[in-house]
Amino acid sequence: MPKTVVVIGAGISGLTSAFLLSKNEIDVITIERKNSVGGSIETHIENGFLFDRGPNSALETTPVIAELIKDLKLEDELLYASKQANKRYILRNDQLHALPTSPPAFIKTKLFSGKAKFRLLAEPFIGRSKDGYYQSLADFVTRRLGKEFLDYAINPFVAGVYAGRPEELSVKSAFPKLYALEEKYGGLIVGTIRSIRERKKRAEVSKQSAKMLSFKSGMIALPEAIEKYFGNKIFLSSEVISVDRQSEGYSVSFNKDGLTKKVSCDAVLSTVPAFAAGDLFIKFDPDFKNHADSIYYPPVLVYYLVYNKKDIDQELDGFGFLIPEKENKNFLGALWSSVIFPGRTSEDKAAFTLFIGGSRFPGFVNEDRAELLKKVRTEFEALMKIKSNPVYSSDRFWEKAIPQYNLGYIEHERFFDEFEKKNPGIFISGNFRGGISVGDCIKNAELVANKIKSIINSP
Repeated sequence: MPKTVVVIGAGISGLTSAFLLSKNEIDVITIERKNSVGGSIETHIENGFLFDRGPNSALETTPVIAELIKDLKLEDELLYASKQANKRYILRNDQLHALPTSPPAFIKTKLFSGKAKFRLLAEPFIGRSKDGYYQSLADFVTRRLGKEFLDYAINPFVAGVYAGRPEELSVKSAFPKLYALEEKYGGLIVGTIRSIRERKKRAEVSKQSAKMLSFKSGMIALPEAIEKYFGNKIFLSSEVISVDRQSEGYSVSFNKDGLTKKVSCDAVLSTVPAFAAGDLFIKFDPDFKNHADSIYYPPVLVYYLVYNKKDIDQELDGFGFLIPEKENKNFLGALWSSVIFPGRTSEDKAAFTLFIGGSRFPGFVNEDRAELLKKVRTEFEALMKIKSNPVYSSDRFWEKAIPQYNLGYIEHERFFDEFEKKNPGIFISGNFRGGISVGDCIKNAELVANKIKSIINSP
C-alpha cells in the first residue's frame, strides 16, 4: 500500500515538502486554514501595480530552488533581480550611505568613523566566546567588531531580516553560520575565507553572493504552481481539529464546509506557525504548547507607495535602505521594489515597500493607523527628496509576522527535537525552525521530506 502523509499548512515550507514527497510516490494531503496557499507569501495586484505583501524575493542558496522551478515549469515566469539591487544603503545622520562591498569602498565610506574602521583590524585576534548558546547577537558583534559596527551595520540589517533587535536575538540560533565561523575557525574574517571552499563542495551559495529571484506575477507564483500540481489534494478553508494516534500511524480530523473529515496517515507534518501548532500537539506532551507559545512573533505593518519618477530627486540605483535604531525614525527601512524587479509598475512610476514596527517598535499597534502612516510617509519623502503625493498606496498588517530566534530559543529547538523522537511519525517544521527566509524554508523542507521518507519507508 502506498504511504500517506498529511501536511498541515500550505505555506512554502509545507508545499515544498509535500511536492518533494509526492515525487517519491507518497500520497500527500495538505490542509490549509486560509482560503489560499502561500502562507506569508501574498501578492496583490491593483491598478497595474504589483505588491508582494510578505516576502518579496528568494535567494538561490540551494539547488532545490532551481529544481522546483524546472519541475513546475516556471522558467518563463522566473525573474532575477536587476544588478542595481546589489547596492544597499544605510541611513546615518539623515543621509543615505552606500554599504561598502569592497576594501577600497570601506576605506572611503563615511558610514563608519575612522575609529570603527581601525577597530575591525583587531577582529582576527579576538578569542572565542565562552557564552555559547546564550549570547546575544549584539554582544557577539560588539565583542568581535565594535559598538559602531553593531549600531550602523548589524542593527539595521537585523531589522531588515527579522524585524528584530540584536540585543534580543540569539547569535547561535538566529545566525548559526556567523556563530560557526568563530567556533570552527576562530574568527569571522578568517572563517569567511576558509568556508568558501566548503560551500562549493556542498553545492551551496552564500547569501551574500546568491542570486535574488522572484517571478513576473510575484512570489505567489511558486506556491500557486504547487497548488496546481496537487489539485484537489489541497484542502483550503479547512481547520484542523485534532491529531490523534492510531494503532498504526495517525489520524487528522478537520472541518471543511461545515463538515468534519478524518484522514488516516503514516505521518503528520506540521508547518503552521508555532502559536498555531501548540493546541494541535498538547495531548502528546503538555509542554508542547508552552514552548510553541513562547516563540515571539512581533507585529509588522507593510506600507506600499508608488510615485511618479519625475517627482523623486534621490537617485534610484539600489535595493533600498535600512534605518539604524539610533536614527529614531518611525519605520525600519524601505525596499525600492520597482528597481529590484522591473515590471512592478509602469516605466514612469517608482514603487517602494516600507516596513513599520517589529521588535523595535511593537507598540505601533496602539497608535492611530492613519496618523502613523502619515508620519512615516513624511519621513520617507524627506529622505528620498520626493516633491509630490503618492499616486497609489496600500498597506498590510501582520499581527504576528516573523518568529524571533531570541535568547533561550535553543531550549525550544531541543524540545521539538526530543518531541519528534518520542513521537515517531510527527514532524514539526516551518519558518520557526531552521531559518525564516524563503530559501531557508525550501532547504529545510527538503531535509524534512528526506526524514519523513526514511522513517515511513523503514521496515
